[in-house]
Amino acid sequence: MSAGALAGLDEHQLEAATALRGPVAVLAGAGTGKTRVITHRIAHGVDTGAYSPGRVMAVTFTTKAAGEMRGRLRAMGVGGVSARTFHAAALAQLNFFWPTLAGDSAPGIIDNKVRMLAHAADGIGLAPDVATLRDVASEIEWRKVSMLSVDAYAAARPNGVGRLGVERVVALQHAYEKLKDERRQLDFEDVLLACAGMLEAEPQVAKAVREQYRHFTVDEFQDVSPLQNRLLELWLGDRRDLCVVGDASQTIYSFAGADAAYLLDFPSRYEGARVVRLETNYRSDAPILAVANELMRGRPGALHLSAAADRDAEAGSAPVPTVTAFDDDRDEARAVAARIAAQIADGADPRHIAVLYRAHAQSAELVAALSDAGIATTVLGGRRFFDMPEVRQAVMELRAASVAPIESAFVDTVRDILRSRGLTDEPPEAGGALRDAWEARAALLRLAQEAPEGTTLRAFADELTARAKAHDEPAMRTVTLATLHAAKGLEWEHVHLIGVAEGLLPISYATTFEHVDEERRLAYVGITRAGRTLSLSWARGVRERQPSRFLREIGNGTLRAGGATARAGAATRRAGSPTGSGRPRGSARAPR
Repeated sequence: MSAGALAGLDEHQLEAATALRGPVAVLAGAGTGKTRVITHRIAHGVDTGAYSPGRVMAVTFTTKAAGEMRGRLRAMGVGGVSARTFHAAALAQLNFFWPTLAGDSAPGIIDNKVRMLAHAADGIGLAPDVATLRDVASEIEWRKVSMLSVDAYAAARPNGVGRLGVERVVALQHAYEKLKDERRQLDFEDVLLACAGMLEAEPQVAKAVREQYRHFTVDEFQDVSPLQNRLLELWLGDRRDLCVVGDASQTIYSFAGADAAYLLDFPSRYEGARVVRLETNYRSDAPILAVANELMRGRPGALHLSAAADRDAEAGSAPVPTVTAFDDDRDEARAVAARIAAQIADGADPRHIAVLYRAHAQSAELVAALSDAGIATTVLGGRRFFDMPEVRQAVMELRAASVAPIESAFVDTVRDILRSRGLTDEPPEAGGALRDAWEARAALLRLAQEAPEGTTLRAFADELTARAKAHDEPAMRTVTLATLHAAKGLEWEHVHLIGVAEGLLPISYATTFEHVDEERRLAYVGITRAGRTLSLSWARGVRERQPSRFLREIGNGTLRAGGATARAGAATRRAGSPTGSGRPRGSARAPR
């Protein structure tokens, strides 16, 4: 990679990518190209000799993001960089050093915290329901990432969990820790605690780690917890080669221990830190950014997003986001389905459309309305693509076929195998499980069609296995349904954000200023997922909901009223079968 390769970066991206020595804080707004900046900065450092690839650690928050970062770096000719999550990096260090320190292999990792909590509860005569156990598991996670003892937790959270008073919650946590020790197992948070403890207690281990990794980059720094920040400090030691990237307006995991103060206070904690602001948005049209800016106006650390020059020039023709009120949730769902059907009929790819909401419970009416309209959906947070039975079966058959002599062309063989499993030229007219299975098989065929020339069936089967392990899932030609939390880091051309009402967004239990502010950031994340069109909606319902305070804060200057609602049901029925076939025009066919 040469200096000329940096020419594709804008002025502020270039400033961040060429600031090779820390400490550096990149305040990167939504859609401003932060991953591009991170990878170009690392590649530029390697290219100029400032970094040795094996001594760079890029820390992300998801396995998928780490894989994407490694892929981008490889595409730029940079291999050997350690791009991992906090947990993956900590676990690798534990597994490497533990045998030397303890003379034995590292403890195993429990695969189900709730199940172990149930066993611990049974051991002390408690029988909480599964929902309560899940909440206790969340409390344990919060306690550990906040670096609190069980007794300190009791003082900080004295109200208990559900019907369990704090004394019983404390007793259950003690029993859980005892059972883990007896089984010689660690939970997810213990991995970070054990690694931090090892670095603090063993100077030779700390020295070895700091010698191995000299340059650190941390993405999504607004979401670090006290425990993650402590581990990062131990990795660094007294060095300053640290670059953090984040956006305080996208802090949506405070309930899980995330603290944006580590990002906002970075310049005061690291003397002489260089701060670069990325505020040019390459994802969204100007009218959408106007809504986002109004929502976050005056909030701590908020960046003011502006559209990139090419999109800003089109601002006059870009549609203004809408807000629409409905009588009930069913009318809202049917109207959203009608709008989506119209978008697909106008040529929009279903993969570029999403419906976002605050809680999973809001998806039931949507799934039904979209199914009635013949529109296939994928619910984020549901089954993973490679865990679907029809996908597992197809991959097994592809692998079995790959060991036998094949006379037909590679893609034809894949198509024949998928046809034998139920793939047809046309998708089922209705939604539901049959449509989901068809879309999954069609996605496998598209992967084969998009494979490099010369790919063999064996290589394709191996690639599918590797993708499954890396959770690198193909995009099916379906409309995405997702909670606002699940939508973070993703983007779509067309976004429908539903349930923008008091009690839903902000959610009913957000009663403090801090909680409401987190809900505002969630709404901001949802708004900034949209590229071309954005529609907001809410329903009064039987409890006479009121429009969200966030709509009042945004104001009428950046939103326009949506269409009438009385005809939503009829519009959905018409949109669901514009040609009399029961399937919207422009819907998916089997790839040929």
